[in-house]
Amino acid sequence: MATQTKTTPVTESIDAAAERVAELNEKAVANGKKASAAILDTYEKALVSFTESYEKAAGTTKVDWIASTAAAQADFTREIAKAYTGAARELVS
Repeated sequence: MATQTKTTPVTESIDAAAERVAELNEKAVANGKKASAAILDTYEKALVSFTESYEKAAGTTKVDWIASTAAAQADFTREIAKAYTGAARELVS
């Protein structure tokens, strides 16, 4: 014998509310991913810009060891930033 479920206005309202909450949750997750991607892009661009400025400033000293040390630090910082933002992008996508 099959059992029938009786729907009432209350259960219909609850189901409709649950659907709306699920839709809003999906939109919030999508917007969060977009915002995270934008933040990571901005962070990476700012860090690259900073390292380029740092490298140029060290190059103006005309002291070879300072310029080469600054270049090495800048390269290291750029590589770390790429790794960090790449890993973070994988997490948010």
